[in-house]
Amino acid sequence: MSPQSLAKQAPQPLKQDLSEPLCQQGAVAVHAASHSDGLLDPQSESGISEAVVAKQFSKAANKYDHEAHIQREIAQTGLNNLPISLKGDLLDIGCATGTHSDELQQRGATVTGVDIALGMVDKAQARFPDVNFKQGSAQSLPCQNSCFSTVFSSMALQWCNSPQAVASELYRVLKPSGMAEIAIMVSGSFSELHKARSVAQLPAAVTRLPEARLWLNSFLGAGLRVSRLINKDYVDEHQDVLSLLRSIKNVGAGATGAKQLSLSRSDINKLSLAYKNISAVDGVLPLTYKVCHFRIEKP
Repeated sequence: MSPQSLAKQAPQPLKQDLSEPLCQQGAVAVHAASHSDGLLDPQSESGISEAVVAKQFSKAANKYDHEAHIQREIAQTGLNNLPISLKGDLLDIGCATGTHSDELQQRGATVTGVDIALGMVDKAQARFPDVNFKQGSAQSLPCQNSCFSTVFSSMALQWCNSPQAVASELYRVLKPSGMAEIAIMVSGSFSELHKARSVAQLPAAVTRLPEARLWLNSFLGAGLRVSRLINKDYVDEHQDVLSLLRSIKNVGAGATGAKQLSLSRSDINKLSLAYKNISAVDGVLPLTYKVCHFRIEKP
């Protein structure tokens, strides 16, 4: 077992029962802000604010490559699912600091990297001047219609507040017969942290991440074909609760909507004790990322 992370694959069949809620709470960062009438901010179906996401990930740009261990592992799975040799125009959505955009261009594609965080885009362009990078949202891509043969995205689309808008944009920018390789974190992620906060009697800090079937239905509803879906758990490991919390914050995922109160020293101690009692294995604290790897095609 790696001291940094352990990946384990657990394919599960999806059941498309639309009578059940399609959104569950995954312990990520914040609870959803609401109006007095009980409705979420109309700009944020999930409680996620794109403006906050852009700000947080921009702030994390200088730390991202040092901290994003599990993110690299998840992205590598997606990269391995693509052909070794690529050609044509390729879009990398949520390109972060450009590492994967550069690798994809080295494989032969002409790559455009898009990220909502200007800090990430600036960092990526400085690192890889031969790759084209743009700031933009996955829900309103700064790209023309039917211009990409391939789309790649890893661990970015969960920070969008409308899967339907993302799916529509994917359909719009893909060429006919184009394909996309997408990795998305879904509901049930960070379950250990969610349980520990509850046992420690700390306020829940969650974003309502959509279930896999909401993404599936969104892609299908946009006219795309889903040719493969793999559910896979990735488990990051930490020696203490502070390093675990920093691993989330330092990659930009520490806040996605309503502002959370900071934890006091006493809160940290209670959270640490609860986490160790519930989830620790040989003194190591696990943090599970539930990820769906989609292969999508445009007819």
